[in-house]
Amino acid sequence: MTLGITPRGIVLVIIASAIMAVSSLMLRHSVGKIGGFGGELAQLPADMLKLLLEPVFVVGVFLYAAGTLLWMKVISDEPISIGYPILISTSFIVVAVGAAYFFNEPLTTLKVLGMVVITIGVIIASFG
Repeated sequence: MTLGITPRGIVLVIIASAIMAVSSLMLRHSVGKIGGFGGELAQLPADMLKLLLEPVFVVGVFLYAAGTLLWMKVISDEPISIGYPILISTSFIVVAVGAAYFFNEPLTTLKVLGMVVITIGVIIASFG
């Protein structure tokens, strides 16, 4: 049995996923720091300006863009049907652990079990 994706492709997918997941945590932090986002339609322009003035938000947007560009490189060379599940499952794990650490969101036994099941499923699908 061989993987349908190269080892280099796996590494690039994991790096892209980690970059985008960390950037998502940064964006979440920024939205919390300004007190929420877009609660009222009239408040939307002011909220957007607050976010644009928030350095963590700006870095998060640039990181997300960098991760997306890396992902575009991956899908130009590797099968998306294998790369995408790796991207999503890795992102889910990084975001769930990061959210638990930084935002005190619960990391329940059921959530951890789900991560394990998803990871096993991605590994199995990668050989298919």
